[in-house]
Amino acid sequence: MPNWLLKQMQNAFRKKDLYQIKMLNQCWFFYRRRFVHNEKSQT
Repeated sequence: MPNWLLKQMQNAFRKKDLYQIKMLNQCWFFYRRRFVHNEKSQT
């Protein structure tokens, strides 16, 4: 997980901001789908 996303996620959990937690969760799955699968297909 990228460092910037981890910090944002920790901050959202600390504030108990459900909207931001859901949005960051969607960002994480988008990131994983986009970048992790591309890296696997290139090797």
